[in-house]
Amino acid sequence: MSKKPISFGKISFKANKSSETSDSDKNESTSGFGTFGRTPIQDAKEIEEIAVDLENQHVEHVMGIKNFGKKAKNFNIEELMEQARKTAQEHNKKRLEAEAAQSAAKDVKKNNDNDDDDDLIGPPLPPSMVKGEETSSKTSKDDDLIGPPIPKSAQEAEEGDKAAEGDKEAEDSYDELSGSDDEELTLEKRIPNTHEVEMHHGTKAVVALAVDPSGARLATGSIDYDVSFWDFAGMDSSMRSFRTLQPCENHPIRALQYSATGDSILVVSGSAQAKVLDRDGFEVLECVKGDQYITDMARTKGHTAALNSGCWHPHIREEFMTCSQDGTLRLWLVENPKQHKAVIKPRQQGGLKTNPTACAFSKDGNTVACGCFDGSIQMWDHRKNFVNTSMQLRDAHQNQTEISCISYSYLGSFLASRGNDDTMKLWDLRSFKKPLNVFSDLFSRYEQTDCSFSPDDSMVFTGESLQKGRDFGRLIFYNSKTFEEVMNIEVTKSHIIKAVWHAKLNQIFVGCGNGVVKCYYDNKKSLRGAKLCVIKTHRKRHSVEVVSSQQIITPHALPLFRQEKLRTSKKKMEKDRLDPVKSRRPDLPITSGQGGRVAQSGSTLSSFVIRNLGLSKRVDDEQDPREAILKYAKEAEENPFWVAPAYTKTQPKPIFQDDDDNDGPSDAKKQKSS
Repeated sequence: MSKKPISFGKISFKANKSSETSDSDKNESTSGFGTFGRTPIQDAKEIEEIAVDLENQHVEHVMGIKNFGKKAKNFNIEELMEQARKTAQEHNKKRLEAEAAQSAAKDVKKNNDNDDDDDLIGPPLPPSMVKGEETSSKTSKDDDLIGPPIPKSAQEAEEGDKAAEGDKEAEDSYDELSGSDDEELTLEKRIPNTHEVEMHHGTKAVVALAVDPSGARLATGSIDYDVSFWDFAGMDSSMRSFRTLQPCENHPIRALQYSATGDSILVVSGSAQAKVLDRDGFEVLECVKGDQYITDMARTKGHTAALNSGCWHPHIREEFMTCSQDGTLRLWLVENPKQHKAVIKPRQQGGLKTNPTACAFSKDGNTVACGCFDGSIQMWDHRKNFVNTSMQLRDAHQNQTEISCISYSYLGSFLASRGNDDTMKLWDLRSFKKPLNVFSDLFSRYEQTDCSFSPDDSMVFTGESLQKGRDFGRLIFYNSKTFEEVMNIEVTKSHIIKAVWHAKLNQIFVGCGNGVVKCYYDNKKSLRGAKLCVIKTHRKRHSVEVVSSQQIITPHALPLFRQEKLRTSKKKMEKDRLDPVKSRRPDLPITSGQGGRVAQSGSTLSSFVIRNLGLSKRVDDEQDPREAILKYAKEAEENPFWVAPAYTKTQPKPIFQDDDDNDGPSDAKKQKSS
């Protein structure tokens, strides 16, 4: 007995031997148990359709809906490409047919013109006449001129002029579209100086200036030990800083710089220890101070003398560099402020140490550069050890004068250096032996006077200190290609020390010697920054009266316990004035003793004696004492009590001296001296 195949729905399973033929399999698969009245599956397409059917039935059973819209269409990419190719061929065929028809029409017209010429009667014209006639007909067609034909040379010259004019018009239209103009005018217009705003840091010189990469905040440092933070989004037109602090106590600020991410700021002061603050001015770390009694600076963990400058690495977020009067540059990591990462010792010509006065990283971060007190510029490769210099120039600036700033261009191929020898020099790093140009007669009084490039490297600019005979300190811009002066801005009646041209904001911030920080911007080309604060009006805050005792408001309190709400402070003051406790009224005088107090004694000696004797009769202090005595004169005369009874026996009748009795000798009296 042969086994029957088992089928479940559309899938059948055969339990017979593999030697049976395929025809018998087909017959047996239809006669198994478990089938649901469907024909056996013959193709993969039918399997897919049946699976979709089952899925739709399941969805309809569970959710009450048949399907989720129409089935997505399937596109055959090869068919679409073939159809597009055919359409393009048809378009090309139509275009070629149209061109052929136009050329045929021109040929027909030309033949007709030749037939008209053949109809002329008479001898044929010479070739020169025919040529002249053609030329005259052309000129009459074009310009309607009357006269002899134009010579060939003149005609060619005229065509050349027309072509040149066409090229010039094309160039002008290109200039208009691209927005480019003459180079000098363009450079002058690129400087954002149409508007300016003024911020007051203090009264001393602002020698440090930093703007964070996003352009949201500005930090200023001065020789008065203060660092001020300015937030453009939170300021109004009064332009006040939101925080001022002294991070390094009694040390002047030398340099400030925000990190590449803008979350921290490096503070370099006159002390030997640099600090890193966060965006709100709270201290993150302080570098360790080295041992002053160790001669080898590589064996100390930090600087031993006052700092000169410092900067962040452009790409490594945790690394920064400082240079000091101890003759070293040191690289630090934020996570390890207790010891430097590396130490660099610049040397003079003879091998002695020299003090680095300015330091900088290249834009790619692969080069460390410093300007030294001996007038040299020295560079090291950041990827190697810092034993030998990669580039150096001994006589870059005058010896024994500070190089106050070195600045790399944005493309990294040029270097600008500013010295206290009243010069600024522009260098090409590919040929570092001689400067490209020396900008002289730039007076500088401060060791922090800087220089920098414009964001497109087309200009280099620096500040100039106030000289004798001049009224304003200037910010001067030079063309970095032709080395000509583009513009100078008279900033204020003081020295110009720091200047920062922020690329993202397109605004220029200038630190001055009188404590003023100026911001220059263009209303159309600049973004955010100082433009956010200028439009905000300064509103005076209303003084809010602080109530010391908290009011307890009970809705159903009796009128006796209800507190009176005064609308104005004047009414409240008048009421408090009447209250003896709140107004602190002194104690009133009392007539008799009460509450442990004794009444005040009289103002005269007699009233004091009488009250202390305890007499019941009180003496009126306001009574005239003469009238009080004369009141008892009659009674004393009639009933004497004190003096008269003593002389009644010896002198019953009193004898008084007469004023006229002057016969006797008078007493010698001492004459009064006037």
